[in-house]
Amino acid sequence: MSDMTDTPKRGFTKNLPLIAILLVAAVGAFTLRDYLSFETLRDNRESLLAFRDANYALTVGIFMLAYVVIVAFSLPGATIATLTGGFLFATFPGALFNVTAATIGAVLIFMAARWGLGEKLAAKMEGSEGAVKKIKDGIDENQWSMLFLIRLVPAVPFFVANLVPALVGVPLRRFAMSTFLGIIPGGVVYTSVGAGLGEVFERGETPNLGIIFEPQILLPILGLCALAALPIAIKALRGK
Repeated sequence: MSDMTDTPKRGFTKNLPLIAILLVAAVGAFTLRDYLSFETLRDNRESLLAFRDANYALTVGIFMLAYVVIVAFSLPGATIATLTGGFLFATFPGALFNVTAATIGAVLIFMAARWGLGEKLAAKMEGSEGAVKKIKDGIDENQWSMLFLIRLVPAVPFFVANLVPALVGVPLRRFAMSTFLGIIPGGVVYTSVGAGLGEVFERGETPNLGIIFEPQILLPILGLCALAALPIAIKALRGK
């Protein structure tokens, strides 16, 4: 009897990190949206720059910690955080700080999902038959390509790209490496936009966040997507 009652408790305990992330994300979506905004960055830009100049290393640490928390709990403001990284630290090393913090936050979500639902769901998919097993096998055979694709395609939400690999049994190391490398193109673009925010503030304008969809930016990213998808296409042709 005790084993039967302990099993649901253990299952609930393993899901606690993911439940906490979802709850914090839901609360943050309603309470932090007005604070993690472009207007907040604009209104506090002088004090932020003064603090950075007086405490550079501390500013880097606080910024990266805040970015990790935003990503790990899927809070609103990830784009603003990326812009802030460029505004405070220029395109480089700002892009490095942004990509590193985003990767750490993504890994935390991945581990929470894997520890909770991921292991059980992956085991069920592995032991299943028919279409579900074929989908799982297809992802396993093309993990690197699929992981890079979901990072490179701008339309895939970051939260989704963090959860799906955990639920299909992607190894942690592979997830971390593909996340870090896959978000570099978009991260550099938005960090460079942030690096130019000083001039934007002076003109009283707002940054062009749609720049990633402009041809000179989007076409190279789509080229990387095609390159990532090439092994999948080759395997499909060989299979036929």
